[in-house]
This record gives sequence, C-alpha cells and structure tokens, in this order.
Amino acid sequence: MNRIKEVLEEKGIKQKWLAEQLGKSYNMVNGYVQNRQQPRLEVLYKIARILGVNPKDLLKEDLND
Repeated sequence: MNRIKEVLEEKGIKQKWLAEQLGKSYNMVNGYVQNRQQPRLEVLYKIARILGVNPKDLLKEDLND
C-alpha cells in the first residue's frame, strides 16, 4: 500500500501532472494512486523526487504484522 494519493492531495498536485513528469500514462499513475498496482521501487523513488518527499513518506506501514 502507498500514500501517493494523500501526498498529491497535501501538495495540491494533479495525477495528470505527475503522469507527465514520470513519462507514464494517466491510467498507470491512477493505478498507483488507487492502490490497484504498486510502482516498482525505482519508480517510487522517482515519484518521491518529483514530489520533493522522502520515499518513506510514500509508504504505509502495515500495522497488522
């Protein structure tokens, strides 16, 4: 699970803009945002760099472990 949606909302950034910055389709980014699919680690780091956050800020802790 990731927090990409929450970080985008906090920063007032649209999914379409993030998709353009990543060079990915809107549908791909929407899949990340809706947690239907998870980005590869290198993509997660790129998203963090684009959004100006620590990659850890994009991850949710699983409190069930």
